Amino acid sequence: MISKVRARVLPASQRRSLDELTQDLILSSGDSAAKRSAFWTMLALSAVIAAGGVITDSTATVIGAMIIAPLATPIMGIALGSVRRHRTGSAAVVLLACLLVIAVGMLMSVALPGGYDLLSNSQISSRTSPGLMDLIAALATGLAGAVALARRDVAAVLPGVAIAISLVPPLVVAGVCLGKLSGWLALGALALFLSNLFALVFAGMLVFASLGYGTEADKAVGRPARRAHAAMAALFVVVLVPLTVNTAATLLINTWTGRAKEAAEQWLAEERDASVTRVDVKSRTMHIHVRTPRELPPVGPLLDRLEGRIPDGTPVVVDASRGRRIEAGTVGG
Repeated sequence: MISKVRARVLPASQRRSLDELTQDLILSSGDSAAKRSAFWTMLALSAVIAAGGVITDSTATVIGAMIIAPLATPIMGIALGSVRRHRTGSAAVVLLACLLVIAVGMLMSVALPGGYDLLSNSQISSRTSPGLMDLIAALATGLAGAVALARRDVAAVLPGVAIAISLVPPLVVAGVCLGKLSGWLALGALALFLSNLFALVFAGMLVFASLGYGTEADKAVGRPARRAHAAMAALFVVVLVPLTVNTAATLLINTWTGRAKEAAEQWLAEERDASVTRVDVKSRTMHIHVRTPRELPPVGPLLDRLEGRIPDGTPVVVDASRGRRIEAGTVGG
């Protein structure tokens, strides 16, 4: 069954040779000087573009950076080297590349004002709390990238793969957050990058091993593939556990904020023109945002309604803004 699926996904007539794959993924092979020059030039430019897109909250600019970012190449090189059980130097390249991109993000963060709310920026807030769906998307992207690399006729889809898997932007966000001394947000962005990194390596190892690239390299000595399989399993666990926990925590928080909003709406039911605009959680404190044209009623009944709906001991803050909704009518009516 597996062999039939493999034959359909990667026909023998379209399979690239191990030498071709090595030339594309290992920067130290072939004309290494030209490869490294192109890699570091494009990486630095993509980091600057991504930093500009993050700071200006421009999705189009960030996508442009993701298209030209070459970071997926040495990451897939790690996968190929792991399957072949050969040291390729790709891990060192990825580490240095990460430090460079983070440094660019820190440098560009000086453009942000001192009191800037990082979470108000969608490019930052969307990359600081990774979940299980991020891992699933990264795994699918890694599989697509590895198959595209191994086939001669679909390698042109790699720019689409670069868009789908976010590598450079999370590192830039980590740098920006570090530059603004926001360690927890930086840690969340790094977690997203690491999940994408491990998912790419895991998917690449899975595809390359199933296609026999490791067998080609080790046929003469007959080394078993147990270490490669153990490494794949370890990578999967390292990524799966924390993201599953974060996803569960996010679902719980969404449940609690929904219950709190319902309780707050019941609390304000008899207050004319008063409404609950939103409920969110920041720094383990639940914030209930209310708009009202007059003074708020006593908060005691609200706390009573929240009891049993959210965890005991949760600090609750009611943020009230003065104002009311006015129906202005219809233009031209």
